[in-house]
Amino acid sequence: MSLSKAQKKLQQTGFLDIPTDQIDYAAEINRLRKEKNAVILAHYYQRPEIQDIADFVGDSLALAQYAAKTDADMIVFAGVHFMAETAKILNPTKKVVLPDLKAGCSLAESAPADKFKAFKDAHPDHLVVSYVNTSAEIKALTDIVCTSSNAEKIIRSIPENQPIIFAPDRNLGDWLNKQTGRNMLLWDGACMVHEAFSIDRILQLKVENPDAEIIAHPESQRHLLKVASYIGSTSGLLDYVKNSPTQTFIVATEAGILHKMHQDNPDKILIAAPTADKTCNCSECEYMKLNTLRKLYLCMQYELPDVEIEETLRIKALKSIERMLEITNSPSLKS
Repeated sequence: MSLSKAQKKLQQTGFLDIPTDQIDYAAEINRLRKEKNAVILAHYYQRPEIQDIADFVGDSLALAQYAAKTDADMIVFAGVHFMAETAKILNPTKKVVLPDLKAGCSLAESAPADKFKAFKDAHPDHLVVSYVNTSAEIKALTDIVCTSSNAEKIIRSIPENQPIIFAPDRNLGDWLNKQTGRNMLLWDGACMVHEAFSIDRILQLKVENPDAEIIAHPESQRHLLKVASYIGSTSGLLDYVKNSPTQTFIVATEAGILHKMHQDNPDKILIAAPTADKTCNCSECEYMKLNTLRKLYLCMQYELPDVEIEETLRIKALKSIERMLEITNSPSLKS
């Protein structure tokens, strides 16, 4: 459903004007979850209170895998639009709702479908691998979707003589080229959260905390990845901190991950990597933070805003996601 159509539908129902100041959101969410056989899926970048009330919290790969196998009647996706859209592609007969339809993604928006199609058409011999942070339209133009957790495995599964277009994140694509020895053609997109880090301020933090390890998400810029002790997906970063003997970490990814990190490692010191903006000591995704408990309650109560995808588009997009899951779940393919 387009943003304008969804907003009109919400305005007609009066959904946006409902007073909810006296509601115990947590209690009501738990009631609605049982009544409607709903499952709440949340990304690690969501607000702490949303992570705590969710049935499952994960990175993009884990959320896609969970969405593919859920038997819930309604999927409540506490994340951003492309994540809810992916869940709907995998579950066309289920209701999929998103607390705030304006929760978009700067990376997804950096690849407009019309421009990307022209780019793809100009390189007809190339196979297209797209990061999951894309619209359904881009997924429909893609051969294989990937996430940061499985991207290297996906690329290594493709014959070395096969040219590849990688979209939309140039930083992740550049890192994958170095990891795999490929020379993929990269779409020029990026995530504003992971490009906001200040290398100078991070290095100063390292001087002040000489025993700290810098860990980073591969969507970050090359100069930051060069100084990182560990580079990995959201789940990879969580696992690394949990299993490392190091006690202090400078964490270069969206600051929402620190909630789970603190829960898993209460005795370790976790420092959010700072941005160039000296009024902020962390990098947060404004879209991820649009979701609140109030909005979560309202979307479950009224089952709005719901995510809808035209069937022809859904089937085209589904093929690239299913191919990702097939490769990811195959033990015979090299990681």
